[in-house]
Amino acid sequence: MVKAKAGVTSASTTRVRTQTATKPNSSAKAASSKTGAAVSADSSALKPKAIQRPIDFYYWPTPNGWKISIMLEECELPYVMRPVNIGKGEQFEPGFLKISPNNRVPAIVDPDGPGDKPITIFESGAILQYFGRKTSKFYPEKERERVDVDQWLFWQVGGIGPMAGQANHFRHYAPEQIKYAIDRFTNEVRRLYGVMNRRLEDREYLAGKYSIADIASWAWVVSHQLQGQNLDEFPNLKAWYDRIAARPAVQKGHAVGRELRQTQHVDLRSNVEVRRKNFNPRMRP
Repeated sequence: MVKAKAGVTSASTTRVRTQTATKPNSSAKAASSKTGAAVSADSSALKPKAIQRPIDFYYWPTPNGWKISIMLEECELPYVMRPVNIGKGEQFEPGFLKISPNNRVPAIVDPDGPGDKPITIFESGAILQYFGRKTSKFYPEKERERVDVDQWLFWQVGGIGPMAGQANHFRHYAPEQIKYAIDRFTNEVRRLYGVMNRRLEDREYLAGKYSIADIASWAWVVSHQLQGQNLDEFPNLKAWYDRIAARPAVQKGHAVGRELRQTQHVDLRSNVEVRRKNFNPRMRP
């Protein structure tokens, strides 16, 4: 763990997966001057590089953030973790807006993008697909198999992610306990868990082999209790969850930035200023 004054926070924590020394990129100079990484990136869509410079990873420990931290660890890609404290509204700062037009984490800047030029990517699903193509890992190259992964990836992005997020919001963050909203989203998450449970009756993973589809959904099932769900009601889903949780890279990725959440003591239900920044888009231009 290295600390550097970089990124959108006043004192960003920098995390680099290290293997061998490499020439630092300008955005990660403070961290990579002492550490570096090398990893092969074989992909038909991206030019392979013998030395991959650290990827700038704009992050906060949330389900969408965990998707990318897990994928980075699974692919053994070097990265610099740059915290974006969403509790303080740092995702709305102008500097981050240039990286993520939707003011949401996660986002990345890969200095070794297509054509050996830097590329900026926001939206967790797009980042997962990009890393899958870049490394040829956890994202099939054959079209039929890739379509299967894509449909379950977008099922998560458009379904369980938003619904679980709303369930968590109305159960724990809304200033008023609105029974209709709590029941509506809690029940929809339960239905979606049932979809996964049925899908996993005769298979170990959602779409063939372990893939970005599993990574994406697992990151959201982590918080099942906050969503009002009991995994014991979904035995196939529970077995899948435990199977993925046992993977060393998943454990490492899920642990990234854990200390950031532990040191943040913000009551999102009663803190007016934090609520204004996070939950009232009409107050932002």
